[in-house]
Amino acid sequence: MGAITPLGHSVGELFRSQLEGKSGVAPIALFNASHFPTTFAAQVKNFDLGGYIPDPQRFDNSGVNTRYALAAAHQALGDAGLLDNSRIHSTRFGVYLGAGEGIQDFDNLIPLIARSYSPEKNHVDTVQFAEGGLRYFHAGREFEQELHTTPGHVANYFGLEGPNYNCLTACAASSQAIGEACDLIRQGEADLMLSGGSHSMIHPLGVTGFNLLTALSTNNAEPTKASRPFDLNRDGFVLGEGSGMLVLEDLEHARRRGVTIYAEVTGYGSTGDAFRITDSHPDGRGAIACMQGALDDAGLPPEAIGYINAHGTSTQVNDRVETVAIKRVFGPGAYQIPVSSSKSMLGHLIAAAGAVELITCVMALREGMLPPTINYEVPDPECDLDYIPNTPRNKRVDHVLSNSFGFGGQNISLIVSKFND
Repeated sequence: MGAITPLGHSVGELFRSQLEGKSGVAPIALFNASHFPTTFAAQVKNFDLGGYIPDPQRFDNSGVNTRYALAAAHQALGDAGLLDNSRIHSTRFGVYLGAGEGIQDFDNLIPLIARSYSPEKNHVDTVQFAEGGLRYFHAGREFEQELHTTPGHVANYFGLEGPNYNCLTACAASSQAIGEACDLIRQGEADLMLSGGSHSMIHPLGVTGFNLLTALSTNNAEPTKASRPFDLNRDGFVLGEGSGMLVLEDLEHARRRGVTIYAEVTGYGSTGDAFRITDSHPDGRGAIACMQGALDDAGLPPEAIGYINAHGTSTQVNDRVETVAIKRVFGPGAYQIPVSSSKSMLGHLIAAAGAVELITCVMALREGMLPPTINYEVPDPECDLDYIPNTPRNKRVDHVLSNSFGFGGQNISLIVSKFND
């Protein structure tokens, strides 16, 4: 596993920070956000790609999606003993990411629009814009906007010649990538898959868009307390960024290599709400079917789940609907299952959120420690489960459920279980 996050640049640092209840949220430093309704985010701090690969200048024209992904992938492949994969059939080792849109060339785009705008005609002169674009835009940076570039760069850099995919199903993307990557291994199309996600929307368009949707918290006075999943006074999510990567491997293949197996992916559920782009169905029908699908895939009864890492965005609708769905799936037993939201500390890493949260689930399985939901102060009568408020919990569990529910109605649930040889 590998991770680049607002809470640290390694899996160990990520998990320790969550157990300590740290917040990765701070005022936005990447651009002047003082005139936005939301002026804070959960940013990756002090990141240097050169700390992971010897030739970082190769990716000078790449966006942070690719740079974070390369660093997290380097960690994960090193952890799996696969940085030298000369003994692996490279065409049996693939990449499946949930990586976001690429670099946005604001420094050239915005001035060019301004120069091409005609106040008299109240429109942009497209001829002038095109001429300026050919003069000022960088071909490589333009190419980097495409969704396929991040998995392409990762595959190229590490020599992974197997199936290569990217999906961008909003907040469910990297969880969906992991589920689909597992299915490729189950179906015999690959022996190993590097899977996860990478994303940053901490830029003017991203913050503008989510503010227009009234999805972001506007608690500018106390940024570290802004993400408060399941709390009565929650007012929106906090935008985050980062990358999480996992090496998934066929069991017999892993045994032959003699590597450490952290956990087993046992269940994958995927549904669509088919309801509304920005809201979950109020009855939680997609989330219910998704969690039940993961349980069915794993062959587990509901009572086997010892911990749920919730999608838990800190919006009014999501947290209420997710609570309803959990109670429908788990019945009266829902009140005995600890539930927490990593987003209370990490913010919402959008496409990368599910992968980073699944890494958290694997660590919780291994360490017997469940991370808390911080900033939980005022209980919401409609959100009445055990949300592990503010302090971690020492509890050994065998099966963990991770939820990712995306804008657009995509729902993904993954179950990871302790591996018993």
